[in-house]
Amino acid sequence: MKEGVDMFSPYLGKSYTSHEIEEALIKYNGRIHVIHSFHKYKQAAEAISKGKIIAWFQGRSECGPRALGNRSILADARNKDMKDIVNQRIKFREAFRPFAPSVLYEYQQEYFDLDIPSPYMLMIADVLDDKRDKIPSVVHVDGTGRLQSVIKEINPVYYKLIETFYQITGIPVILNTSFNINKEPIVESPEDALNCFLNTDLDELYMEDYIITKNK
Repeated sequence: MKEGVDMFSPYLGKSYTSHEIEEALIKYNGRIHVIHSFHKYKQAAEAISKGKIIAWFQGRSECGPRALGNRSILADARNKDMKDIVNQRIKFREAFRPFAPSVLYEYQQEYFDLDIPSPYMLMIADVLDDKRDKIPSVVHVDGTGRLQSVIKEINPVYYKLIETFYQITGIPVILNTSFNINKEPIVESPEDALNCFLNTDLDELYMEDYIITKNK
């Protein structure tokens, strides 16, 4: 375990079995296309790198005020317009409200002026001057970001997704916001996730090992 990293896990909510997920998927038969894949990390990371906005539903839901990678909407922090795109297409909220960067902890100090972990997305730090143009969609107007340190021992699934994105793009940071629309709670169940997915302009939904798109 890395020195100084608290092993408390915020992922204390309910998890769902494959059977429970499949029951929810059946309810939307005809509206969605579903594949079962063991290559979700590569497919999701490539989708994000190509400008798609995805929903990521994995494991137990997180406690606390922030989405921490188990009930999240994810996008490419490299795109300077992505904050506005996510706001307009999905979140339906004020344009000035920022989104958060999720960063692999090992690379945190290359991007942020913070030398302690921030696994719960509750700390704000300066984005280093030479990195602001690398991840513009998660930089506040004052040059800061409310970051989430993604630590392998705490969330290996989310870590592997960002690690795969890093291998593709050279950037160990993605945009993370809660899996919901404005004024609605974060999704909890598979049916919640499918409802939100179908009623927003999200491109893809990754629910455990199921990859879900909308039928045209």
